[in-house]
Amino acid sequence: MSMPGYFEFFCRVNIVAGLDGLDRIPGLLSGLGSRRPLIITDKGVNRAGLIEVLMPAVTGIDIAGIQDEVPADSDLATVERIAAVYRNGGADGLIAVGGGSVMDTAKAVNIIVSENADDLTRFCGAGALKRPLKPLIAVPTTAGTGSEVTLVAVIYDPGRRQKLIFTSGFLLPDAAVLDPRMTATLPAHLTAQTAMDALTHAIEAYTCLGKNPISDRAAYTAVEMISANLMEVIGNPGNLPARLALAQAATLAGMAFSNAMVGMVHTLGHAVGAVCRVAHGTCMAIFLPCGLEYNLHKNAELTAALLLPLAGADVFVRTPRHQRAAKVVEWIRHLNEALYQATGTRHARCLKEVTGPDGGALVARQDLPTIAAAAVNDGSIFYNPEELDEDDCLMVLEAAWDGSPLDLGRIKKG
Repeated sequence: MSMPGYFEFFCRVNIVAGLDGLDRIPGLLSGLGSRRPLIITDKGVNRAGLIEVLMPAVTGIDIAGIQDEVPADSDLATVERIAAVYRNGGADGLIAVGGGSVMDTAKAVNIIVSENADDLTRFCGAGALKRPLKPLIAVPTTAGTGSEVTLVAVIYDPGRRQKLIFTSGFLLPDAAVLDPRMTATLPAHLTAQTAMDALTHAIEAYTCLGKNPISDRAAYTAVEMISANLMEVIGNPGNLPARLALAQAATLAGMAFSNAMVGMVHTLGHAVGAVCRVAHGTCMAIFLPCGLEYNLHKNAELTAALLLPLAGADVFVRTPRHQRAAKVVEWIRHLNEALYQATGTRHARCLKEVTGPDGGALVARQDLPTIAAAAVNDGSIFYNPEELDEDDCLMVLEAAWDGSPLDLGRIKKG
């Protein structure tokens, strides 16, 4: 956490944003000394035609190959396989085109190929990397994760049923290219899911223990931009300026939480994702109002300040000061409801509504104790304003499972 009068803020990523951002990639590669990059993406991005959108921008570049078999939650085997392709193909850099899983995969592959290593787990945690990695350009296709400007990678270890977290300034991409053409085909429910991920990054960065004045400004602006543009993009998916605004907001939120960290919303989300394989953005949408409510007795003033960028000046002024924090929680629940309706009920409001590709429920009520036990081992728990033990996690999970109110009497008052 930050000390009074002292903080650090670090983001060395060259951010290139605009309606023609992709056209800047050859110059970026040249400046980085990369002549034969490997493209990492996923099947969904490829099927959506986004690699076809990218390729004219890299005409004349000797592409080492396109690896598109990245799962929704990347794992150790995927990283090891793509690292072998990189080595065998003589690649000298990486272009990551996709969402958070693709970005995390590219960062993890970069660790292995740069360190000439075979065991990625050696670099788990913070501080294990001691030198710069190979050139990496990040091209996000969702406006959510902020991974293009974060110094973190999360990779699933199926043997442990645990998400491994890698943290280092060397994991930051060399450049992030924000081009709204890369999010133009994102379906409404994924636009909603990823935007709620970005909103959570911003709000937790603004309210967690590691916050600082610079991360606050980035987070606050991100909240404002998401609130102003999300429903517009859902209703008018071809609005490229609004999509660019969402992409910029996600990047700002990524800069904020990469420096300020996050809290219990991520603590619970990581655990649900690891145990039940639920998409991260879905977890963030469900747990964000719960986390804010859990922390209200510690964080009411900070939470209340977010009512202005979230709901606008009219709502802010009309809401009595002592009710503004609770209004923020209510507003986010209303936003989730609006997204649920606007996406044809594909945006889950609670855990029991989360379904897999076959339509079956992903989270059973009997899974909740296992999730709670996993959550207390997540590093983000240390930055939450209020303490959180296994019983607390279970209480919140029970409420989030069916959307019932938190049992506020059970929350610590330390």
